[in-house]
Amino acid sequence: MTLDAETSATITGYRPQQAPPEWEQIAGHVRMLVAASADRSPYRVERLLTATTRLAVWCHRSGLPDDPEVWLRHETIDAFVLTGCTDLAPSSAQTYRSWLRHMRATLAWLERGEQAPPPMKAPKKVSPPYSPAQLGRLRGWAERLPGQARTDALSLMALAFGCGLTSGEVAAVRTGHLRILDCGAVVVAVPGTDRLIVCRATWEDILAHAADRPGDAFIFRPRRAARHAKNLFSSWTARHTPTAGLPTLSVRRLRSSWIVELLSARIDLGVVAAAAGMSTSALARYQHLVPALDQPTAVALLRGRPDEQAR
Repeated sequence: MTLDAETSATITGYRPQQAPPEWEQIAGHVRMLVAASADRSPYRVERLLTATTRLAVWCHRSGLPDDPEVWLRHETIDAFVLTGCTDLAPSSAQTYRSWLRHMRATLAWLERGEQAPPPMKAPKKVSPPYSPAQLGRLRGWAERLPGQARTDALSLMALAFGCGLTSGEVAAVRTGHLRILDCGAVVVAVPGTDRLIVCRATWEDILAHAADRPGDAFIFRPRRAARHAKNLFSSWTARHTPTAGLPTLSVRRLRSSWIVELLSARIDLGVVAAAAGMSTSALARYQHLVPALDQPTAVALLRGRPDEQAR
């Protein structure tokens, strides 16, 4: 791997401020790791040097071998973040973890077929859902668009708000992935998943119409040839801005709206999580967006049906 002269000089000349006593023992390994991963890393080389040095010092003082492979094991990085970064803000510690895990993923050990570990915790923030009024007005705006723009807008809403698909899934779904059941429900078989994804009844007509198209074209922007077209969504939304002060269409916000709508309907958390491809614990991030039940509804749910007592 060939680095540019400036990056190479930064790595070879690096020495931490107030260098720890063990620096000379670990310096070579630190520089080697950063040099091997810097070319494929989106992070500044100075930040990689700082994080790797801190990890190496912690490993040395913990009695672990001065071995880069040991340093970058998943369990070592997690232990370092939990016990060796207590002086940092939690967000800073998680940032170090991200840098180090990315470094590991760029190096040769990934070729052993190891699976990436799950995140230590779910992101704190979720995309804000649209209000029911906004969703209704956005659909009205979409239905007034001309020609292919109308089809694209309604397809985007049907897939992201009607089915809760992610951006990558919306981009991948073709007409051949749609199946209409005898009851009229539309099921979407998203490539690469085995989730049960059933379109909400109010959006079934959009996808049922798409299923009737000839061939096996993409549902959203069917004239494209590539699944991962550059700026697939941003280029479309830039050309089609809703009127009357409405917010732009966002796949993330539409998916959040779908989750909140299902939770508001008090659908079983396990069913929602499975359809969304999430854990039930991750759904807790949306709970504050779910309206509280009125007392009569709460009483009815808590009471249950009289015949349930006899079971």
